Amino acid sequence: MQPWLKPVTLEGNLVKLVPMKKEHKVDLAFAASDGNLWELWYTSVPTPATTDAYINTALLELESGKSLPFTIVDKKTNAVVGTTRYMNVDAAHKRLEIGSTWYAKKVQRTGVNTECKYLLLKYAFENLGCVAVEFRTHFHNHPSRNAIQRLGAKQDGILRNHRIDALGNLRDTVVFSILENEWKTVKTSLEFKMQRGPLH
Repeated sequence: MQPWLKPVTLEGNLVKLVPMKKEHKVDLAFAASDGNLWELWYTSVPTPATTDAYINTALLELESGKSLPFTIVDKKTNAVVGTTRYMNVDAAHKRLEIGSTWYAKKVQRTGVNTECKYLLLKYAFENLGCVAVEFRTHFHNHPSRNAIQRLGAKQDGILRNHRIDALGNLRDTVVFSILENEWKTVKTSLEFKMQRGPLH
């Protein structure tokens, strides 16, 4: 049986999402160092020392059909500026989550996030035939929650005491989703935002 998700390159005007590879290690570590992203306690961004393990875990999940990780490349500079992935893949029910997303500080609030999400959502609904796409974030990650809502996703609920983080804190996870029948309107909204220029 053919896997539902296969490595693919998604390309827009600002960015290219290419299949993550081990060779991206140095570039990803450099991108995460722009703003020391791992210092935000409510995110899961690798440090230079943990980038190897981060990539290995992503590639193992790819092999098992649980995720499809991408490295994000800025088309203007050809530099790696972050990563994102399809994850928690449920092929039988045509559902997946877009997550493990982070960007170098220099491309935050430049329109890169909007275009990345647009490319991922478009492929999920129009090529994979998803019936729903989820987004999950830490309850305390208000910038992420706001960005997800600006995409047009609706909040499904909060998973209380969902995880225990590296510091031993209990994490409440906020779950959002976009449904197949909502995609046309969300797509129109995202295309309008991208035409108007960077919003976030």
